[in-house]
Amino acid sequence: MENFYLFVIMCILLILLPGPDTAIATKNTLTVGRTGGFRTMFGTCCALLIHTLAAVVGLSAIIVKSAFLFSIFKYFGAAYLVFLGIKTLWALRHNKTAATEMTAESKYDNKSCFKQGFLTNLLNPKVAVFFLTFLPQFVDSGSDSFIPFLIMGITYTLLTALWFLFYIYLLNQIRIFMNKPKTQVLMEGITGTILISFGIKLALEKAH
Repeated sequence: MENFYLFVIMCILLILLPGPDTAIATKNTLTVGRTGGFRTMFGTCCALLIHTLAAVVGLSAIIVKSAFLFSIFKYFGAAYLVFLGIKTLWALRHNKTAATEMTAESKYDNKSCFKQGFLTNLLNPKVAVFFLTFLPQFVDSGSDSFIPFLIMGITYTLLTALWFLFYIYLLNQIRIFMNKPKTQVLMEGITGTILISFGIKLALEKAH
């Protein structure tokens, strides 16, 4: 493996860029709470580990090279993001319900946070493309890539978890000031729109 420290720096910069995973973590932390954010993060990290194993055994390369398989993942992922975005916007209609209904809805959302984080990341073919195009740049030419890919995939997952731990903790701290109904409506409206935008963008993504 070459330039591991450079790899870590590049990972941090890439992780800080906002994407669907960040949007889902933001929504679930603000609407459900810290537990919802952490469950979302755990789902995202589990999906990243699957992407790592897929890259190690070569499945990601097959998906990237096959336009058909890439399209399947792309459209499923795009449809799921659009579904979450529409669901978020639709939920705005219930912001005028009683507090007891809001509590019941939060409990339900809390249970689905892991699934949302997991599927959002797993069904994103751009993650597979990232692993197959970014990781090889830090592996010695002609050497066995199994262990280096595994180490880098786990490293990327751990860095992602650390960032989300900090990010979710910070969001939860300011959540107290964002619990006003008008603020919730604004945040959920913005998040829902962003998720739909990510879904449309992913659907228009072409296989490389």
